[in-house]
Amino acid sequence: MRPDIATILKGTQIDTQITVMGWVRTFRNNQFIALNDGSTNHNLQVVVPLDSLDETQLKRITTSACIRATGQLIQSLGKGQTVELVADAIEILGDSDAEKYPLQPKKHSLEFLREIAHLRFRTNTFASVNRLRNALIFGIHQFFQERNFLNIHTPIISASDAEGAGEMFRVTTLDIEALPKDENDKIDFTQDFFGRSTNLTVSGQLEAELAAMAFTKVYTFGPTFRAENSNTARHLAEFWMIEPEVAFNDLKDNADLAEDMMKTVIRYAMEKHPDDIDFLDARLAEEEKQKPANERVEFSLKEKLNFVLDNQFERITYTEAIDILLQSPAYKKKKFKYDVSWGIDMQSEHERYLVEKHFKKPVIVTDYPKNIKAFYMRQNDHCEAGKETVAAMDILAPGIGEIIGGSQREERLDKLEQRMQEMHIPTKEMFWYLDTRRFGTCKHAGFGLGFERLVQFVTGMGNIRDVIPFPRTPKNCEF
Repeated sequence: MRPDIATILKGTQIDTQITVMGWVRTFRNNQFIALNDGSTNHNLQVVVPLDSLDETQLKRITTSACIRATGQLIQSLGKGQTVELVADAIEILGDSDAEKYPLQPKKHSLEFLREIAHLRFRTNTFASVNRLRNALIFGIHQFFQERNFLNIHTPIISASDAEGAGEMFRVTTLDIEALPKDENDKIDFTQDFFGRSTNLTVSGQLEAELAAMAFTKVYTFGPTFRAENSNTARHLAEFWMIEPEVAFNDLKDNADLAEDMMKTVIRYAMEKHPDDIDFLDARLAEEEKQKPANERVEFSLKEKLNFVLDNQFERITYTEAIDILLQSPAYKKKKFKYDVSWGIDMQSEHERYLVEKHFKKPVIVTDYPKNIKAFYMRQNDHCEAGKETVAAMDILAPGIGEIIGGSQREERLDKLEQRMQEMHIPTKEMFWYLDTRRFGTCKHAGFGLGFERLVQFVTGMGNIRDVIPFPRTPKNCEF
């Protein structure tokens, strides 16, 4: 295997003949090429001996041209690099018109880079983000595999709405210019490919529950889709979800697993790519300097990540959280944009207050009001009058608020059917889900982690559209 530039820069191959391939970042004085192959943000300096290339070849060594260089790796005497390659031969593999190439050697805005997402991989910021994204993917699989979880592929095309929210992308092969109608003038989906209405999945959780009832410990890691018309820095229409499901676990076990997973995968990514963490830490610090003082974040990127690693997560109930918010100086001085009362779905500002101001550590909030949570969450037995709660949990992290959501699932058939009827979820169509409560039911629990939220947290990127290569958002399906 040909060594990549990240390996070459370690200096273990000094005084050997090597071949390297990559893309030109800069070319100075017709002699010094800064070459990058994406394995690191650091470039390898390739020295072109004077008069070794003719004028035509020199003119082809432009920003983003792709080249192959062969030569001797030596210890560098110049500033800025420890090793350099003195080239015996340079071959242009792919030309790049410097005048037309959109990425000039200068700072570009993230908004501009989203418009050329097919090229933004070549910037240091997006190279770091995607290397860390890759490390987090591997770290998550490693975490679950080391604990004997079974990875399950759940359907991408589904006929059920796992969340009961109705914000789904329809899947059809019908001619949308001439949709068939039934006698009630409604679309006749019996003529569709699957013979019924289908959609892209919003979650693999329900199918994961089925598997957990046979394998005990399972997890999914797959794409999910929400047709939520939210044009914000926190929402995507297409994103990836990690959803473990564990038989015999209760809510406390679930919280323990989520905290352990979060700490383990963040630590893995930080240890795997310290240079990328350093780069993004410096980038975030520079970005914060441009903001008004009252809008700046309290932590640097590395401080925020270590804040998670070094603290035992605080655990409180939703009722305790609301009481804290109601007694807070921020509430009393009317600094919250959204009101606080028992029964609300807490906003990010409320969640961040609990984490960053009150406890100064990550927080796990449990036992949420039944009316703001999904049908499958276990109803708590002991509730105050008018304050029915379910065994749900959210992990709140600094700078972002909720990052993981989960619950103990309702294993009691009668309670589950009653709740489904209350929420107008057809029990007949969901017979397969209810069967797990008929045939050997047991307590079980799981959670969902939106992967891009995790990548956003670890990289410090302010907009979720910058942590997935090709974001899918309202009115945007480019590339």
